[in-house]
Amino acid sequence: MLCQYFILFSCFHIKSQFQKMPTPVSRLDVIYRRILLTKFFMKGWGAAENLKMLLDFRKIISNREHCYNLVPSNYPIKIINKQRRSDCEIIEGSFTSPLALYMPNLIHQDVKTAYFQLVLPLNWPTGGFKPVCIHFAGTGDHFFWRRRNIMAKPLLQNGIGAIILENPYYGLRKPEGQLRSSLQYVSDIFIMGGCLVLESIVLLNWCAQLGFGPLGVTGISMGGHMASLAASNWPAPIVLVPCLSWSTASPVFTEGVMSESIDWNKLQEEYLADKTYQDILAKICRIVDNPFACSFTAQETAYTLLGKMDELSSITPNEVLNLIEDDPVSNCPAITYKHSDTTRKFLLNEDVLNALSPISFRSSQTAVKMKNKNKEAFWFMKGVMDECTHLKNFSVPFDTSLIISVCAKADGYIPRQGISKLEDIWPGATVRYVDSGHVSAYIWYRKLFM
Repeated sequence: MLCQYFILFSCFHIKSQFQKMPTPVSRLDVIYRRILLTKFFMKGWGAAENLKMLLDFRKIISNREHCYNLVPSNYPIKIINKQRRSDCEIIEGSFTSPLALYMPNLIHQDVKTAYFQLVLPLNWPTGGFKPVCIHFAGTGDHFFWRRRNIMAKPLLQNGIGAIILENPYYGLRKPEGQLRSSLQYVSDIFIMGGCLVLESIVLLNWCAQLGFGPLGVTGISMGGHMASLAASNWPAPIVLVPCLSWSTASPVFTEGVMSESIDWNKLQEEYLADKTYQDILAKICRIVDNPFACSFTAQETAYTLLGKMDELSSITPNEVLNLIEDDPVSNCPAITYKHSDTTRKFLLNEDVLNALSPISFRSSQTAVKMKNKNKEAFWFMKGVMDECTHLKNFSVPFDTSLIISVCAKADGYIPRQGISKLEDIWPGATVRYVDSGHVSAYIWYRKLFM
């Protein structure tokens, strides 16, 4: 019962609705993404042999028992600093990421040491319980201050402690030469995920040994998905509150607004230059959901009439390319925009309009043409992202009744059309929606995540 109580602290007063039809994309999501200078994967996929190692390792960590046994229960943690403040106690620590022990040649020297802050209330609530939640970082969330002040400290008032884990490639773990949050290779995001899954086991084991509990994991956007992967590999009941995330990272990088931040020409060139991608890796990766589910293409119509739509689930990128031939890469419905009254007031502000005047409010036809031109890279991206991040490829969390997912109806960063529903993958989980886009949900509905 206390675990349920813990969830209510993390996410409350959200109106739940079932979303059957595709919804418009938040205009603010599109504008915000185009303002940012951050680009992703500017150096390509990463070495083909490294991707092969990561794909093989995914099959190990996707099994809860195998993954959990990779990390000794008494894994060494170094306490760096302790300080007592007026409103909390902060303990800072570090340890070597277990993934660096299994893949030493893949983990950058700057990435291999994990840093964290344990933020505890000065007085625990009565009852003998000491709940603690790990907060995973969203895209661009470097260091500890943002999560500590915005997410952790409000929960302290309810007697819930926090562990704030520095993301690989961020903050104290950002490699020299990396600009801001711009991961240089596609393989970096899979290294990031592998590190965080094993590091969460280290920290959860440590918390259990210190007598903390119940335990939980949460995060916003990318952090929400990392929290989901962490929960799937913990062999006991654990509270999970993923916010503004979904069941796979595939649509984030192929259909969402972030897909315009990728150098598809570079990825296509590298994909075609090395036969390993085409002849080996593309045959290993499987696109989990029907690749045409969000479109009304001739292929979809034909397969519907033939009763073969189910056969398009779990399909390789090469098989998709054989099906589509010269047809467009993606025929998902054109972007339409929706914004709340609060967003409308923001966008009608004269200063804001002046600042955004050069920016087109229409969907980027340039990005669509680029993905159509580089369709081999596009479909391989779908396949490799599904293979490494789709929740269907991982164990179901120990107790799905302890899961509440919070999503934005008009999320432009994480499209959900045609993607497996979280409540179908994890029966018993609760999914709730806020009537906003991705960015506006974080700005104006953030209190609903706590």
